[in-house]
Amino acid sequence: MNSIINDLNILRKEKNAIILAHMYQRPEVHDVADFVGDSLGLSKKVVTTDAEIIVFCGVHFMAETAYILNPNKKVLIPDISAGCPMADMITVKELNDFKAKFKNPFVIAYINTSAEIKAQSDICCTSSNAVNIVKHVDSTNKDVDIIFIPDRNLGYYAQKMSGVKMNIWNGFCPTHNNFILPEYILKARKEHPTAEILVHPECRPEVIEAADYAMSTGNMCKHVKHNANKDFIIGTETGILYKLRKKNPNKNFYPITDLSVCPNMKKTTIEKIFDVLKNTKNLVTVSNDIREKAYLPILKMLNISH
Repeated sequence: MNSIINDLNILRKEKNAIILAHMYQRPEVHDVADFVGDSLGLSKKVVTTDAEIIVFCGVHFMAETAYILNPNKKVLIPDISAGCPMADMITVKELNDFKAKFKNPFVIAYINTSAEIKAQSDICCTSSNAVNIVKHVDSTNKDVDIIFIPDRNLGYYAQKMSGVKMNIWNGFCPTHNNFILPEYILKARKEHPTAEILVHPECRPEVIEAADYAMSTGNMCKHVKHNANKDFIIGTETGILYKLRKKNPNKNFYPITDLSVCPNMKKTTIEKIFDVLKNTKNLVTVSNDIREKAYLPILKMLNISH
């Protein structure tokens, strides 16, 4: 392993490449990445990098977003089959049919969507800024019918926290929706009674209700760093635990369940990172007409989320 890491470090310098990784990636991927973050943090990093090649250790829509923001750079994904079931839960036809039901539709698209869906949307959001984006849209766009896609759980959470009524698409993240359940929270609270319970807003409403806080992965990292509590129960994909423990060695982190694993996020390996960078393969691109349309809602989000 050390040999391939050394070779990778030499290769990334030779090719002026940056390796970006989502927090749900494997620990060894965290360790070789130049930056590990949530969707919003990664989007901001993509905009500011001077690298000629971006190796995106995540799933396909994330690499697409990197290309949309950087069409003059080469964006590589270590495993081309790493997709997102939630992003696949809405098609352009389904979105347009849904929009046709409303007089003045305004679409807020979660970043967990394809480039084609973003191109049909008005603004994007991430889990860390969804509530603020909804409030902003409501305050600046009167008499619109707000549509939130594709995650119903994040949509319900943003609707509750903002007080803004929305028309929410019935999609979900299988990892958060199907494997993080209220009964697991009750069990975890009994086992660790002094721990704070933090869950991701992609979780079911009843899970969020049973937890102490709902927040994005990026905000979880900030919260635990500045919190006096020593024990935390984490309700999101288990990959984040490695970063939390690494950055906070004097604190204890427990998963609500070991079942909350995203198989697509775990497809990335160091060997695959080295292979795609060495051979400049698995390029992710978006057609220019789609890219130009998809760029605008992402840019609107970034301009609001300083």
